Amino acid sequence: MKFALNIVDWQASAPGISSAEQWQQWSQDPHAIDPSAPLAKPTELPMMTARRLSSGSKLAVECGLSLLRRHAIEAVLFTSRHGELERNFRILQALATEQPLSPTDFALSVHNSSVGNLTIAARQPLVSSSLSAGRDTFQQGLCEALALMQAGYSRILMVDFDGFLPEFYHSRLPPTMPTWPYAVGLVLEAGQQWQCETQRDAAQAESALPQSLLFLQHYLQNAATFAIPGERVQWRWSRP
Repeated sequence: MKFALNIVDWQASAPGISSAEQWQQWSQDPHAIDPSAPLAKPTELPMMTARRLSSGSKLAVECGLSLLRRHAIEAVLFTSRHGELERNFRILQALATEQPLSPTDFALSVHNSSVGNLTIAARQPLVSSSLSAGRDTFQQGLCEALALMQAGYSRILMVDFDGFLPEFYHSRLPPTMPTWPYAVGLVLEAGQQWQCETQRDAAQAESALPQSLLFLQHYLQNAATFAIPGERVQWRWSRP
């Protein structure tokens, strides 16, 4: 598979890192993200909405609102490997202990609740979609964004995110898998600025960063070439 696209703008948030300057510094001196570091307080997200959202969704909607304010967007795509696992675990706990379910947890437990909250908070009836594809969620999201461009949408907002993964699951996860919340937002359009080609490769160990943050790290370094490991392929990126 080969494809190319342009990146118009970006925004990201993770524990202890939120501003563009902090991300630039991190990309030049990469270090492990501290899960105990505080998350940035929302500045775009209405307080009542922020209180209802899970950790990852809050970061995702905040990034999305900021980028919507700066750009005229025609379609929105949210990608998340684990979606509302944080909220769904609470529902399962309540069912297992025969406790009443939280109406908020129930209403916001579906995978596309985050992108729905974005369009509601932005008061923009945008075409929107949500996607999950395991370890390759971010890269498959870019393929979905290209499909939206082929359908006639010229500027796409894509936000890749995840929330806190409940401790109950940690012993069953690869030891290097991130379990903290993050969000990476990209404004995409058609072009040849960044080119990607897949290469078949043997399965590799889970990386210590999700694909979107690995991509952002190399993007901010202005790397000429780099590779993002996936489930069965390497996604090899280059700039002409």
